[in-house]
Amino acid sequence: MLDRVTSSPTIDNHLASAGGADFADITRNDDTLRRFLHGLPGVDQVGAEARAASLGTRSIKTTAKAWAIDLAIRMVDLTTLEGQDTPGKVRALSAKAMHPDPADPTCPATAAVCVYPDMVAVAKQTLGTSGVHVAAVATAFPSGRAALDIKLADTEDAVQAGADEIDMVIDRGAFLSGRYKQVYDEIVAVREACGPAHLKVIFETGELQTYDNVRRASWLAMMAGGHFIKTSTGKVQPAATLPVTLVMLEAVRDFREQTGQQIGVKPAGGIKTTKDAIKYLVMVNEIAGDDWLDPDWFRFGASTLLNDLLMQRTKLTTGVYSGPDYFTLD
Repeated sequence: MLDRVTSSPTIDNHLASAGGADFADITRNDDTLRRFLHGLPGVDQVGAEARAASLGTRSIKTTAKAWAIDLAIRMVDLTTLEGQDTPGKVRALSAKAMHPDPADPTCPATAAVCVYPDMVAVAKQTLGTSGVHVAAVATAFPSGRAALDIKLADTEDAVQAGADEIDMVIDRGAFLSGRYKQVYDEIVAVREACGPAHLKVIFETGELQTYDNVRRASWLAMMAGGHFIKTSTGKVQPAATLPVTLVMLEAVRDFREQTGQQIGVKPAGGIKTTKDAIKYLVMVNEIAGDDWLDPDWFRFGASTLLNDLLMQRTKLTTGVYSGPDYFTLD
């Protein structure tokens, strides 16, 4: 494994000047939040993109590839978020999440099935005690344009139906307008409404415009109590990218250095191939460290990635390329 890079002195100095890792004063109002968030070190766009591109060229040995494919399968939040979703489709997807390759009992299950709140009960019933979690998108997904009481009711309904995880969307309009306290307070309120369920905070990075905004949103969500930070809804392009994920991995690394709290990362949208997934795993190891190489701390939000992982896995184990028709289409 590669050595993990510790947080930068500039982050250390900025937190020290803001009062350390006690965020009560920082999150008091828009002015204090703005001073803190805009005082974070700026992201070198050229440097971030160059490093992400460099990490994307890394190759791994066959034995490591087999391990990486199984790990990536275990990290998948198998997702269906369409208006045409039916109970039958969700049951079939849940069955696939538990047994991705029915012909191979050694194939691991996925981390979760991700659905709209009205499909949570169907997924929960199908998954039973399998250990595969149910994740529900909430808070007026994907736009986030609704009153707070509606967002909280959306969250509470999903949790009561059995959701283990809630994927909320931030109000990008409020964030881009500098109403950071509003965004912070909404995340805190949704976290409370989640009860025992874990909270993933979706930024929709394709709408945040800059890497600096991605870094700011990451810190805002972590300070507000999110368990995971997530790139995208999958409904806006660009969705997940390697440079954006690099910035978010740097943020969770630095946050743990300062607070001792580990936060997960979930890139979602546009990750379709095994080659793509392995690039992300290499980046996780290089930027955050191998503590994050676990489904508890890193997930892929995807609907089509799993089939390619299964095809490549079959090729490694049997020597025969199975082709796309060998597995169910989701």
